[in-house]
Amino acid sequence: MNEPIRVLLVDDQQLIRVGFRLVLEAEPDLEVVGEAADGDEAITAAAALSPDVVLMDIRMPGTDGIAATRAIVRAHPGTRVLVLTTFDLDEYAFGALDAGAGGFLLKDAERAELTAAIRAVHRGDAVLAPPVTRRLIERLHAGPPPAAETDVDPTGDLTDRERDVFIAIAQGLNNAEIARHLFLSESTVKTHVGRVLAKLGARDRVHAVILAHRHRLVDSSAPPPARLGDRSTA
Repeated sequence: MNEPIRVLLVDDQQLIRVGFRLVLEAEPDLEVVGEAADGDEAITAAAALSPDVVLMDIRMPGTDGIAATRAIVRAHPGTRVLVLTTFDLDEYAFGALDAGAGGFLLKDAERAELTAAIRAVHRGDAVLAPPVTRRLIERLHAGPPPAAETDVDPTGDLTDRERDVFIAIAQGLNNAEIARHLFLSESTVKTHVGRVLAKLGARDRVHAVILAHRHRLVDSSAPPPARLGDRSTA
């Protein structure tokens, strides 16, 4: 049996932490190894407990979730951070992504969505709540990219297949969905994803998504390829 995913809960509201703990401890593959009430406690706990995933609130007194995320990711590259946001706190979510978070989720997410997101972040997938993702993409497409970014094509070193994988990542597809869309095995996709991230200098899939949209490599108005479970055959 695989080792459970070790999770650190960070939120300044104790009742929220209790609720998350009850949800996560009901899952056999998830283990809550600690809690923190603010960013400073989170940084200390991450160093002491070496969690696999930190479930990070953003708006907290003192050191907020953005600063804590930046410190944890810098000091512990193997620890993934999943930040929590609400519709009116998009700026915080964007800041957390820039700080190195592996994704963001809305605080009112359903139980299954929360547990699936933790597992996805742990295995290296990007977790981007759709309503906030749309606003992130709109923000990235709102104006011309900085001149320094328009001069360099980030896909210049990618092979044609790697570029296909890069665009699929940018459209929010996970490895299984990319494999289905490109008619590849999941192991082959995993290899391509690793090469794409390395060549782009992207720290993770979320960073790759941001790079793709920042450089206008994805049409924000176009629908993504058919995903697993879709009935459309187009």
